[in-house]
Amino acid sequence: MDPDAQNIPTLRHILDEFDQCADLSHRSFPELAVDIVYFPHTVDKELFIQEILIPFDRLPADEIDKLFQQSQFVRAEESKAAVISILEGCVAVFHREAVYLLDAYGPEVRSVQQSETETVIAGPHDAFVESASTNLSLIRRRIKSSHLKIIKCEIGEISKTNVYILYIKDIANQKYVQDLQNRINRIETDAINDGGTLTQFIEDMPNSVFPQFLTTERPDVAVSKLVAGRIITIIDNSPTALSAPSSFFEFFSSPDDYYQRWALGTALRLLRFLALVITISFTAMYVSVTTFHYEMIPEALLRTLAESRNRVPFPPVYEALLMEIMIELLREAGARLPTKIGQTIGIVGGIVIGQAAVQAGLTSNVLIIAVASSAIASFVIPSYMMSASIRLIRFGIIILTGIWGNMGLVMGIALIVIHLSSLTSLGSSYLTPVAPMKTGDWKDVFIRAPFSKLTSRPSQSRTANSVRQKNRKQE
Repeated sequence: MDPDAQNIPTLRHILDEFDQCADLSHRSFPELAVDIVYFPHTVDKELFIQEILIPFDRLPADEIDKLFQQSQFVRAEESKAAVISILEGCVAVFHREAVYLLDAYGPEVRSVQQSETETVIAGPHDAFVESASTNLSLIRRRIKSSHLKIIKCEIGEISKTNVYILYIKDIANQKYVQDLQNRINRIETDAINDGGTLTQFIEDMPNSVFPQFLTTERPDVAVSKLVAGRIITIIDNSPTALSAPSSFFEFFSSPDDYYQRWALGTALRLLRFLALVITISFTAMYVSVTTFHYEMIPEALLRTLAESRNRVPFPPVYEALLMEIMIELLREAGARLPTKIGQTIGIVGGIVIGQAAVQAGLTSNVLIIAVASSAIASFVIPSYMMSASIRLIRFGIIILTGIWGNMGLVMGIALIVIHLSSLTSLGSSYLTPVAPMKTGDWKDVFIRAPFSKLTSRPSQSRTANSVRQKNRKQE
């Protein structure tokens, strides 16, 4: 058969291509010599009625050609293009030897709701959904500028998932944009279902436990990153947007910091860094002092601690690991169960099992306090990805302190710092603004200075337009 003939879209060929696709709809209008093929769940029903059903029902046969001259009908010249268009939500209209495509894409999507993983007290409460077009509209309505540029890519040999790279022209560094686009275009896989999956393909060091792309479900956060000179990536069918380049300290900021008074925002940000220290070291310190360094404990507390551990048959390191694993089991069970049942699991685990474990002599009261404090502190960290990473490395530090005491704790922290120093995000240092030292950025990293002081964009964005705002002098 002539290869050109195979590329001509015909009704027979299209139906053969979608053979055994039970969700495909094929309708005929014999009086008009028209056949339409489409997927009902991908088209906007109201648009389909207005543009297809009503005209085909009312138009006489001799005027049907005039309808196809309207701009919404695009003639398909190749069979492959017709197949792709139908998959993307177009209605294929076959009339005599011609095929016309009408873009009627409008599937049912979840309405814009509040984020369950990034809740805030003040500020907007809308969050991204699984529709990329809806997510883009949430950003467009916040940035009414033609300088907001969007690059469309496609990932997945089978899924053909649309990925959008967003940046602001003249603010974002074009090297970052080009680097990110190249990384996405190099991906060869069957399907990408979520932003978390995509990050593991494009991170600088995908084997590291630390996330190198900031993920968010909040459009206001995405917009703040864009105006700061960073690049946002949105994936169709995912409510998660990616921001890059990102630094380790960026994961400890929250939108609440900017929606409240600067002093309160600064206090909350310092509290989160304190929570980081508690999460990493509190349980490990318990293991260290009860195993090797009793001299560090005040005498009054030592007596209480000795009585508490009197019935515990395990060494402190086993005792701590047992309780940490129990906490993680409770957390995982609470996350997988419905909200009301999850809360019950938390209460049962926290009170009943904890008290029963002490009474049974499996653990001490002091360790329960240490493990609970570490767990609560880990939940203070705004980013779930970073919080989970820190909880994981906590196990390694506990084991090191169980072997070498305080020396093990120091070794563990040193290894973390060394590892963080080796990480990069889109080629920029993960420890910016500490390494390299950029003290000018500290006022929006370790504290949240007043807005009058936040006049420049972060140095990590490497933007040519570093001035964020100018403070006008009062006349």
